[in-house]
Amino acid sequence: MKKISFFALFPLSFIFSPLVYAHHSGAMFDGGSVVEVTGKVKEFQYTNPHSWLLVDVTNEDGSVTTWGFEAEGPSTLMRAGIRKSALPPGTAITIRGNPMKDGRSAAAWIDAMVDGETINPRNGFAVIPASE
Repeated sequence: MKKISFFALFPLSFIFSPLVYAHHSGAMFDGGSVVEVTGKVKEFQYTNPHSWLLVDVTNEDGSVTTWGFEAEGPSTLMRAGIRKSALPPGTAITIRGNPMKDGRSAAAWIDAMVDGETINPRNGFAVIPASE
């Protein structure tokens, strides 16, 4: 069996690296807009490569819309101190995100407020004083 040298494969990394980087594109989100909803956690999908926080929001007419908020993967969330158990189903939450450009009920998670604490999927928890 013939071994392939690292130096022979190295040039290929320049060809394929844009494809890997493109996977993490946020092009589907409107980075210039922010949506805020209040509801209850339905499910926290603590998965790779991106986690999703599903939030049930009760509309004015009594119907429920499930919003999906994309976050980083579990390793980034763990570094920020956010475990799956931090947001169990039924938790009351107000959450902000950059909405989908196509109008679907989904957004890139910016931050959330739970029990007087702000949760940022990149930086973890921060207590916000009541005066703010």
